[in-house]
Formats: sequence, C-alpha cells, structure tokens
Amino acid sequence: MASSAWRVAVIAAGAMAAVAVPGIATAETTVGYDVSHPQCGADLPRARAFAVVGVNGGLSTRANPCLQEQLTWAWDSSGDVAGQPPAQLYLNTANPGQLLGEVKTWPDSGSTPYGSCDGTNSTACSWQYGWERAQNSVLSFFTPAARAARVDSQPSRYVWWLDVETMNTWQVGSVDALARNRATLEGMTEYLHSRDADVGVYSTGQQWAQIVGRVDEDSVLAGLDSWLAGSVTAGQAEDACDKDPLVPDGDVVLSQYVRDEWDRNTSCR
Repeated sequence: MASSAWRVAVIAAGAMAAVAVPGIATAETTVGYDVSHPQCGADLPRARAFAVVGVNGGLSTRANPCLQEQLTWAWDSSGDVAGQPPAQLYLNTANPGQLLGEVKTWPDSGSTPYGSCDGTNSTACSWQYGWERAQNSVLSFFTPAARAARVDSQPSRYVWWLDVETMNTWQVGSVDALARNRATLEGMTEYLHSRDADVGVYSTGQQWAQIVGRVDEDSVLAGLDSWLAGSVTAGQAEDACDKDPLVPDGDVVLSQYVRDEWDRNTSCR
C-alpha cells in the first residue's frame, strides 16, 4: 500500500533478482501481495495466493498507469487461500475540504445523508466528494483497464479496500474535521455498495484514530472488514490478526508486512 509502496520504486532496477517474471502462480504459497503504480515495470512475484491492486496513482484523482497489466497479473494468482479472492482492489482516499481554493474536484451540489452539498467545506460535501471519487475511480480508471485486460469488469466481483493514510490530504484540528473525514469514507463506501461490491478499510490503528476517529455503530463503515498495516515480519503480521478491527462489528481479515522490499499479506481468515 502507499505507506510502504514508495519503498519499492527501485525494484525495476533489479533489487529483486529472486522473483520470476509475471505469469500464472504455479508455486504453492499462502502469501498475498499488494502492488500499484510504484511497481510499474517491475517483475512482479510469480508465486502468490492472492493480490491486491491499487486502482489509483497515489491520489484518488489519478489512475494507476499500470492498472491493466497488474489486473492481468492479479487474476493469475492461485487463489489457494480460503476466503481471499485471487484479485482484489484498493482505492486511495482523502478529504481536501480545508483547501478548497486548491481543489478542482470538490463538489458544489448533491443530495447526501447529511443534507444538500452547497460547495462549502461541509459534512454533506465531504460525503459527496467521497461518492464522486469512488465513482470516478470505478468508471474512469478501473472499468476501462479491466476490459482492456479482459478480466472481470464488474465491481461486484471484487473486494474494494479503502486506503486510509496520513500521507494523503485530510482535514485536521477538530471533532468536526474527523466527522467530515468519516463522511468521505462513507460516501465512497455507499457508492461501492451501490455497485454490489464488498468494501473493507486499510490502515494502522494510529492513523485511523488520527484521521477518522470513533465510528458509530449506525455508520455504514461499521461492520466493514479491516486490513491492518504496520508489521515488518510474517510473525508480527500473524499476531496482528488478533488486534482489534478498525471499526465496530468488523473483523481483521488481512495483515500486511514488508519483506524484501515487497508488501506481503497474511490472511487472517
């Protein structure tokens, strides 16, 4: 994911001589990988049980330029881990509402669960921003790439993870700011649910608390699966499976760790 993906930008220069060229995952393994735009041009791991591909190019407004190739690679994963689809996706998230003068994609209208959006830095417009960013990522980025790759282009066939990290632009400084950040993630979730897609959230406990804060049980975020980041060894990742989920009534189903410059993932199911 973005927090560790930036560290793999040098892989294309040959840092991973031990991995094979992309292709069908023939070797038995229970390990999954997540990749995105920093891995463009890299020789992606051949032995993989499942893969999570970033739809965006670091920002929710940008496409991953290698999405087509990486979708093909993901669908060739072995799928040998029960409960983990071989090809999964993640979206970059953010809420730049405190920088309205610099944001060209901030909505100026829309009916939301928080009332009507009027173009201001409000909870309603934050929700609408999330809906529109998810919609654009699906329709403008994912769907054309999936069709070009000749893999399933139906959003309902994927788990969609929302990547929540402090390296992206979020509102800060107040309880209301946290509420607006939550509303953005709720808007993204509602759009994906409207496409019958499964949704989960990715973060560390510390970053989630800083960006999102407390999630009420009546929020659409409650009950979503969690994918926890922050481990550096496979053992730590396995232990993290027993940590609290990021949202109430949710379950930790994936745990990420970094080894040999790759983002690897352990299934907690």
